Amino acid sequence: MNTAALLASPLTRGPGALPRQRQLIQRLKQAILAGQLPAGGKLPSSRALAEELEISRNTVLIAYEQLTAEGFVIADRQGTRVAPLSAAAGAAKHAAPPPARVPATARRLARIVATRYAHDGTLPMTPGTPALTQFPINAWRRAQDRALQAAPATALGYGHPVGEPALREAIAQYLRVSRGVRCDASRIVITEGAQGALSLCVQLLTNPGDTAWLEEPGYRGAKSAFHGGDLDVVALRVDADGIAIPESAWRDCPPRLIQTTPSHQYPTGAVLSLTRRLDLIERARQAGAWIIEDDYDSEFRHQGEPIAAMQGLVADAPVLYVGTFSKTMFPALRLGFLVLPEAIAAQAMPSVVEMLRGGHRLEQLTMAAFIENGQFSRHLGRMRRLYRERQAALRDALAAHLGIEHEVLGGHSGLHLTVRLPPAFPDREIVQQARRMGMNPGALSSFAVSPRPEDNGLVIGYGNTGADRFPALVRRLREVALGLRRPRSAP
Repeated sequence: MNTAALLASPLTRGPGALPRQRQLIQRLKQAILAGQLPAGGKLPSSRALAEELEISRNTVLIAYEQLTAEGFVIADRQGTRVAPLSAAAGAAKHAAPPPARVPATARRLARIVATRYAHDGTLPMTPGTPALTQFPINAWRRAQDRALQAAPATALGYGHPVGEPALREAIAQYLRVSRGVRCDASRIVITEGAQGALSLCVQLLTNPGDTAWLEEPGYRGAKSAFHGGDLDVVALRVDADGIAIPESAWRDCPPRLIQTTPSHQYPTGAVLSLTRRLDLIERARQAGAWIIEDDYDSEFRHQGEPIAAMQGLVADAPVLYVGTFSKTMFPALRLGFLVLPEAIAAQAMPSVVEMLRGGHRLEQLTMAAFIENGQFSRHLGRMRRLYRERQAALRDALAAHLGIEHEVLGGHSGLHLTVRLPPAFPDREIVQQARRMGMNPGALSSFAVSPRPEDNGLVIGYGNTGADRFPALVRRLREVALGLRRPRSAP
């Protein structure tokens, strides 16, 4: 057997080339898999092959050792021989193999429709992006240094699956005081952002085929989490008082999970009325359903006091409270949390411990110190004032420069304003063109499962955009919208 001839060409030399032993390994593997070196066939001795290829014997020895370790060849007293291949691999030498059959993906993927765009989140008008340039990075660095110095070497290992005790205790105290949440540290689970908390709710409380309600238009991450759990999703419309649940829904499609953003509905900005909150809690209790309260943007209320969490309205409410530091701190932190109801905490925690792995320990310890030393509260106070000013500037710019009939929705909280536009101005096309011009608003219709004409509009972020930039940006948006306006259809 002329193994050197089977390698077809000399090994590549010179700058940029792979090490020769790696080249030899790859070529021998290819020859064995293609059947050119048949099973049981004896390879040349290391000395002979080195002479044929004009390389060092050590290079061949290294290649043979690696091939032996990976199971391509067998080395014994009789020499180095090609190992037997599987029937499928061995058939390759007799005929060209049929096209490989690619295993099918999960059916649920067809229900998870892509709505995100690959974009630079630093572009102005990006919804949900905080003022990252205003983050107190030096204070965070000092807290991080102190946490690192105080932490034992064991802090570099896995932590408790449900999160660092110090952070869970700090969050519990903060939620009790600032959000009116009924909780203690034992019921808090630290998650990979709010999305991780939503997915955990699905894992803990549902079975495939269960029904889940979400807001329409609403948070796309909740829809993805529900579809990822093979749930039947029912979208219920939102009005000025939050999610509006018709009586027929309780009868015809009773839910297992109900997702809502009661303090600041995303993306319309509506606040769920007290009457509806109490009714939702009572009806969910009667139906044996669980409510996921995503307390989105609740810390940034620009008029009056923050709206208290729905979870704390009544004792033993069937509510799972979800929060995140992505908006109050910075998105890359990827720290969220879930407050489990007391009724299921003891039962669920052992399963949670098995499903999760404790990570981000230093970040969690830093966040705990940031809360405990008052830096978090001071940062929130500064950001509330800043976002209040930026929202006012955006409102003024829309009134003065948009020049198109529009309606501003909500707007008493958060990092964005939603602007409803007439159907003649296609929101998704406007957004695509705006991105090409260096702006990044969202299309309101993309937040709806089944968009209606009233879901046409723009979700404009002001968290990451300076107040002085809005006049020029809104004028640019106006140009884009007018350029894409559809002609009025004939009667």
